[in-house]
Amino acid sequence: MSGEVVPANGMCRSRFVARVRRLASSILPALRIYPATLVVIDVTVTLCDLLVDPEDPRPRLKRLEHYFGEMSQQEVTSGVEALANGEVDNAIEWLKGVNRAEYKAYVRRLVGAAEYSRLERALKEDAAVVSLAIRRAVRGLMPFAVAWEDALTVMTREQLSAVTKMDLLGLSLVKVIASLDSVVGEKLLPALPMEVTRATEDDLSTWQVENLADLASQFRHLVSAASAMRIDRINSPLVRKIQGARDALTYSADGVSQAANSLIELIDRLMREAYDQATVLRWIDANFTDDRDLSFVDNNGQRRATKRGEALCLVYGGGAVAREATDLDDGTGPSLIHDIAARVIVAARTRLQKFKHADIDSVSEREKLVATMVALEGALMIGLQIGAISGTVGGLPQLPETA
Repeated sequence: MSGEVVPANGMCRSRFVARVRRLASSILPALRIYPATLVVIDVTVTLCDLLVDPEDPRPRLKRLEHYFGEMSQQEVTSGVEALANGEVDNAIEWLKGVNRAEYKAYVRRLVGAAEYSRLERALKEDAAVVSLAIRRAVRGLMPFAVAWEDALTVMTREQLSAVTKMDLLGLSLVKVIASLDSVVGEKLLPALPMEVTRATEDDLSTWQVENLADLASQFRHLVSAASAMRIDRINSPLVRKIQGARDALTYSADGVSQAANSLIELIDRLMREAYDQATVLRWIDANFTDDRDLSFVDNNGQRRATKRGEALCLVYGGGAVAREATDLDDGTGPSLIHDIAARVIVAARTRLQKFKHADIDSVSEREKLVATMVALEGALMIGLQIGAISGTVGGLPQLPETA
């Protein structure tokens, strides 16, 4: 591909792209640097820098909306054409080969040693910006990994066996995230000029991962806070139910039973006040017609949603469930993450029912209750987050909520 190098909506933050634009346009094809390559680098670096910019008060989604909203019709059309023609793949291949000794020697002969050094420095500075964004993204996933592993602890082996892809459930996400972070910290950051980025001391520090349990405990308060924030958006008074459970365990002689009651009320009201029975049943009929485990007929002959049906509607945000089949998934039933989140909420409620009627309020019982509460918070953090996404993604209409 040939043609003019078009700046990306005047917001270019790539030092390498800015440097390349100073070269004669006739030399770029010889360097195998085409407009698509520059666009990939420019957009990637600019987006990474925008997302980690501490001086920008806007939410990250608003930053992205503004960036893409500033693009001209020509830039959008060019980007779509580049994707359709596979030119972005060519750009990625160029990036993979940029460190090959023969290519580096070729560029140095073509542009001169001084200009080559400037180009190499600029490319490393861009890589530093992207690496900082990668490190923050990886570390940003740790609360979700902790929430996921905490949530699974409330389910029995028999309950887990009802879910497909059991091999995925045995994977330690906390360990995976910690390992990825170590690779970034040990392989990428030391080789790059991080001083030109917005990196803080925390960004450059190394996690102590000898004890994954200790590492996970450091993030558990973030899970609790995120769970409370999501609950607050549905019904702010319900947030007090979690604090009430903690207070009961701390100050009450009958703390286990009182805490269990508080958490059961939280679950029931959360599901009931998000979507009423009629709405849940319409949602089940629209998405899981053949699943008989999601509804039942009560003693009065009234059809009602099961707790799992209510929980699934909650974690889907009342949104459509249409999915495509893949090699690992036949596309029927709920997705793995939605299914697990819903099952954990129900399993936690079942376990809490036993604590509710407990006659013994021992240290052991309190520890089990705390573990159940931690698992519930993890499930709610994940479930309500994906519910907020599932209910609106792709323009899918969200079912009406009740007050």
